[in-house]
Amino acid sequence: MLRLVLSLTIVFFTTFTSYAQEAEPPMTLERMGEIVLTLDENAQSNQNMFQMTIEDIPVLIVTDERADRMRAMVPIRSAEGMAQDEITRVMQANFDTALDARYAIAQNRLWGVYIHPLSPLKKDQFISGLGQAVNIAKTYGTLYTGGSLNFGAGDSVPLQRQLIDDLLKKGDAI
Repeated sequence: MLRLVLSLTIVFFTTFTSYAQEAEPPMTLERMGEIVLTLDENAQSNQNMFQMTIEDIPVLIVTDERADRMRAMVPIRSAEGMAQDEITRVMQANFDTALDARYAIAQNRLWGVYIHPLSPLKKDQFISGLGQAVNIAKTYGTLYTGGSLNFGAGDSVPLQRQLIDDLLKKGDAI
């Protein structure tokens, strides 16, 4: 009897998981463009790159279909002159509060980035990742958080989560 229950449970979850994975089509540049334009009607596109603004913060999205990757980047500040304690703080945030977004240094600039394989990327993951990248830029120097989850309690959690919730709500139209 126990074996039958376990077998049925495995079949149910395998079928349910398979259905859930098929419910949303793979991310394509066309689909990503629809999402980006829904979030910012003034967004620009140049084949594999998108430029948009969220909360007055510029966001650059670079994709590579052949490598099946995407990268959303938000400029934060020049990396020149960053003190060791600032670098340590962003690395700590990468571990516990930046979540799916990350602080990164490239081309002598500190960026907020969200990196993900392109085709398996779900709409809500993409929107949340954009919000988290913007949030780590906005909270640089203070809370250093992606705003989706934080360890501990405080008044800032609902404010930071609000951006992600607002973007997800906009994305519901797609």
